[in-house]
Amino acid sequence: MLKPSEFRDLVSGRRRGFGAGVLRTVLRAAEVPYTLAVTWRNRRFDRGRAGARHPGVPVVSVGNLTLGGTGKTPMVQWIARWFRAANVRVAIISRGYRAGADGTNDEALELRQRLPDVPHLENPDRVAAARVAVDELDARAVVLDDAFQHRRIARDLDIVLLDALEPFGFEHVFPRGTLREPVASLARADVVALSRADLLEPADRAAIERRVRSICPEATWLEVSHQPRTLLGHGGQTQPIEALRDRRVAAFCGLGNPVGFRHTLDACGYRVAGFREFPDHYRYGRADIESLADWAGKLDVDAVVCTHKDLVKLDVDQIGQQPLYALLVELGFLGGQETFESRLRTVLKKHVSQVE
Repeated sequence: MLKPSEFRDLVSGRRRGFGAGVLRTVLRAAEVPYTLAVTWRNRRFDRGRAGARHPGVPVVSVGNLTLGGTGKTPMVQWIARWFRAANVRVAIISRGYRAGADGTNDEALELRQRLPDVPHLENPDRVAAARVAVDELDARAVVLDDAFQHRRIARDLDIVLLDALEPFGFEHVFPRGTLREPVASLARADVVALSRADLLEPADRAAIERRVRSICPEATWLEVSHQPRTLLGHGGQTQPIEALRDRRVAAFCGLGNPVGFRHTLDACGYRVAGFREFPDHYRYGRADIESLADWAGKLDVDAVVCTHKDLVKLDVDQIGQQPLYALLVELGFLGGQETFESRLRTVLKKHVSQVE
């Protein structure tokens, strides 16, 4: 099984050779039926043959066009906090992909720690979850996590995040590329946010924006970054980001796209002596912890660093003899925040007027 970075090397064309070329051809053949199935499903919704239900309160969807991490969780956190600051009771709804035995997945555990006053419902039937949120939990707004492709719930604002490092999925739908659906699907988006935009030059951001606007000219354009805030230990202890600057660290993650995490580590000034990748949503076991301890112990590092998504699944505060920290990041706006907040206020006013 290919690691996330190995898969991207293959579909991007960076991996050369006869074998890689043959494999890309096989993946291209598999891409065709997948694309046809996605297109057929979207047309059913577009033509009204597949109904979408609205729960009767403001619904904001956060999703992406590609596989892997684009920064949905920091965006979901920011929006939920925005509603709470407006004194609106909000609930988060997600599918619960790869949930553990307790019925929660890593993203739910992460959000529970960061947003203890916001209920998070995980259910593959997100329509049913929305009913519970509104009828039983008295939610006055709903944020849908990872829902651009989940069209059974009608939404008032559809937000799509594009990763600045690979915004258009290498121009191919999975499995030949990392697109979940064709780029033309961006026409459904109300807001398009370029995440990790700080990693690109202004001219490169502008080129991506021009292409997006050629597909959805009315969409609000955002440029956002993932800003490191603090180092968090399993027991809740924190350290400033600067505590590990210019020091040797070992780092690991279980993300769909680990490249972004590696860039963040470098931006913090950490000397990454070793970096390990695990599959997205990976459930760590005792053998994994022992393997990591053996690996980190040989690297002569001062600490081991992972993402918050990884830390919530690890019931340890150190790996071997080295302390374990999660690097917490929050959403930062480089452009478009004022217009974005205006659209959120418009959604709220629309539902207030409907109730009145």
